[in-house]
Amino acid sequence: MRSLGALVATLAACALAASPAGAIVFGSPDGNGHPNVGGLVSPTQYSDGTWIYCSGTLVSSTVFVTAAHCAEGDRVRVTFDPAYQTGDTTYAGTFHGDPAYNATQSDPHDLAVVVLDKPVKGIAPVKLPKAGSLSALPADQQFTSVGYGAYEVTNQPGGHQYLYNDVRGVATGTLNAINKAWLRIGANPSTGNGGTCYGDSGGPNFLGTSSVLAATTITGDAICRSTNVTYRLDTAAARAFLGQYVALP
Repeated sequence: MRSLGALVATLAACALAASPAGAIVFGSPDGNGHPNVGGLVSPTQYSDGTWIYCSGTLVSSTVFVTAAHCAEGDRVRVTFDPAYQTGDTTYAGTFHGDPAYNATQSDPHDLAVVVLDKPVKGIAPVKLPKAGSLSALPADQQFTSVGYGAYEVTNQPGGHQYLYNDVRGVATGTLNAINKAWLRIGANPSTGNGGTCYGDSGGPNFLGTSSVLAATTITGDAICRSTNVTYRLDTAAARAFLGQYVALP
């Protein structure tokens, strides 16, 4: 278990409107279901070792997509292990956030890539969505959310506790709303959904069960049981940034 205090100290600059970055709750361990989903490994050695602070997705052999608010310096490390432990294989790369990132804007440009020093072998990259393809989704559209964040939130006498194990998790949620920059995805278990919490920021939300990376997790409700707020990757703004690093459909 990792304390929320330690996480907040590391990610204080990462919150949007005091809401959490994402993690998988009311889901299950992913195992080898999404080998192209990885995590950003903390540059700091803590008493319990290194750990994953954000998630992301391989979109080419050398390009890993995550969130701009996950910035922890220019040089970062990425793991694709389904259950990360200190000392496991990591891939070094350079972090590039969208220079237009501003959390207070209606379109925050909260998008980043890690350009890896060497190609990742043996892992197939995911697909990006076509321009404007997410604007008219059906109300019952399902999404598959994947990431390394908190897997459970407990309500203790001292307040809510967020539990972590650095295991890649997966959950399914249903579309709530669409606007020009965002997809809001239901994460409430009472409606049969699961979703994200602290630690899944930058992680993927796949269109249904496909390999199309529709949106990246950015924020949500404080106790991770209502809504997963995700940044669309089919918009002109997202495509303008991503097109500098990877071929677009």
